[in-house]
Amino acid sequence: MTDNAHPAPRRRLGYLLPIAVFLAVSGFLGVGLLLNPRIIPSALIDKPVPQFDLPPIEGRPPGLRTGDLKGQVQIVNVFASWCGPCRVEHPLLMDLQRRGIAPLHGLNYKDSPANARAFLAETGDPYAKVGADRDGRVGIEWGVYGVPETFVIDAEGRIVYKHVGPLMPYDVKEKLLPAIERAKAR
Repeated sequence: MTDNAHPAPRRRLGYLLPIAVFLAVSGFLGVGLLLNPRIIPSALIDKPVPQFDLPPIEGRPPGLRTGDLKGQVQIVNVFASWCGPCRVEHPLLMDLQRRGIAPLHGLNYKDSPANARAFLAETGDPYAKVGADRDGRVGIEWGVYGVPETFVIDAEGRIVYKHVGPLMPYDVKEKLLPAIERAKAR
């Protein structure tokens, strides 16, 4: 036998290395494809709401602050007049308010007071209190990725649920309402 009949072990590894790298990258990509992109983890789940004190939207008192979110299970919805998906979910928020499921508060995100007031006048105002987060700093502290987002706060003032994106009927029935019931049962 000649030396050419059997490749050297080093050459064989040279052929296997690209295959191993391909399989590893494919595995990571495959796992990523199985993840739900609408589920964004929040580091604030089961943590107290951040400390904040937001003024009201000019012409629409009262504002919203940390102390308002204790004593009972409550919902906080992050919205803006310039947010198209906020308009989509707004009828569901109006329904939640009508049904009295839990107090509903708004965090108006990076919006002008005139536009926020016009939005609520046009679509209805389901909020007991609304804080004007004009520069978005409070939204950052809440871990807001974008609007709309909806949070369930337990009676202790801890965030127990976060929904990213517009609420749809399925989300309200299968996610939001059960989160509120779990928070009430604590």
